Amino acid sequence: MTIREFKMPDVGEGLTEAEILKWYVQPGDTVTDGQVVCEVETAKAAVELPIPFDGVVHALLFEEGTTVDVGQVIISVRTGADAGADGAAPAAEAPVAAAVATGSEAAAAAEPEPAARQPVLVGYGVSTASTKRRPRKAAEGVPARNGTAPAPAAPAAAPAAAPAVVAVAVPAQPTGERPLAKPPVRKLAKDLGIDLAAVVPTGQGGVVTREDVHAAAAAAITPQAVAPAPVAAPAAQAVAAPAVAVAVDPSARETRIPVKGVRKVTAQAMVGSAFTAPHVTEFITLDVTRTMKLVTELKADPDLAGLRINPLLLIAKAVLVAIRRNPDVNASWDEAAQEIVLKHYVNLGIAAATPRGLIVPNIKDAHAKTLPELSEALSSLVATARDGKTSPSDMQQGTITITNVGVFGVDTGTPIINPGESAILAVGAIKLQPWVHKGKVKARQVTTLALSFDHRLIDGELGSRFLADIAAVLEHPRRLITWS
Repeated sequence: MTIREFKMPDVGEGLTEAEILKWYVQPGDTVTDGQVVCEVETAKAAVELPIPFDGVVHALLFEEGTTVDVGQVIISVRTGADAGADGAAPAAEAPVAAAVATGSEAAAAAEPEPAARQPVLVGYGVSTASTKRRPRKAAEGVPARNGTAPAPAAPAAAPAAAPAVVAVAVPAQPTGERPLAKPPVRKLAKDLGIDLAAVVPTGQGGVVTREDVHAAAAAAITPQAVAPAPVAAPAAQAVAAPAVAVAVDPSARETRIPVKGVRKVTAQAMVGSAFTAPHVTEFITLDVTRTMKLVTELKADPDLAGLRINPLLLIAKAVLVAIRRNPDVNASWDEAAQEIVLKHYVNLGIAAATPRGLIVPNIKDAHAKTLPELSEALSSLVATARDGKTSPSDMQQGTITITNVGVFGVDTGTPIINPGESAILAVGAIKLQPWVHKGKVKARQVTTLALSFDHRLIDGELGSRFLADIAAVLEHPRRLITWS
């Protein structure tokens, strides 16, 4: 028998640290090669880490909420033929399992609560002990991870559930089996502050589903509010918990929120872009009535059944057509070599607001995609971003970005260029407005586009032509064909 160590990997180019968001295993659990053992948040995305070997978990060396440098050991595993037999002893010594002996903390140790992680998320480690192996002081680390979550209420709701779920809530299972649920469902429960151990599963084989989590969230809020409240309250938690993960005291005059992860890197990147690339922003207001009509027609087209058809899809296509007509806008600035690098491919970025902050994943080789392929890529990009599963590679090597501020009812803005790119297009809200059409004032669908571009790469003439071409396609979408 040997003890093998798994180190925090570099899950993206140039990343130096990551925060442990969630452990999916506990000391004493059996793990297999390729099994996901934890979820971490890097400066760019939330990533699940698989273990590269078989064995029994010996110790978790860092608690949830701890920021760990790349290369540091985060989990040790007993491997070998007798790992299973010896697994019980180290499990008793490990930080989480030792909490079973503390009585009232037993249920909490099995499934850490998102809210309970708040104390360690306030800063980069509140205790030096959280970054060390602590075999004999394990019990004092558990409250830091689990806090005072009201676990005693869980057994009352759980007896009718599958055995795997019940085992989490009762001290009779010291190894701490975790409820059966897919990663997106676990994240939903974490965002809503729901203990999966207290959720009655309805899925096949005792699996907790999204509906089960929503039902538990609604039940938790019903005594305090009328019917609409279960929707509003969890939504607020879903935004606050992953993004800041701090408790807000209503009586306090100020709340300090640590800037880390995606928000920290986004802030640094925006400052760097704003004060490195000379920004120019131009605006154009246009009639998109024909484009909106085309969207309606495409939605009814049986050849596009099952695809997500919306104005953003046609705007993205218009941008790609305009880039083809003005290829010099698709470039980057190489400061070291003092060269302009023309790109013969388009990795189209789509700015996405997520609970962890603003991210800009991009569609690789968008220029080569058909309309159906572009629709599928956009849908996949949005769904992945919402689930917090966007990989670092999906946010690298972008060339030009679209940000749709119109979904918030905003008319326009002056967007900051994503670092390394040449331009960013802000799309405003599409509204019925009085417009002169064929010599008469009529109600038409109108929007405003704002294009910010790097003046080192794009001069006023080129930027104006590019923006005018995008508008021309959206005013007369037949140009999607005639200009292609």
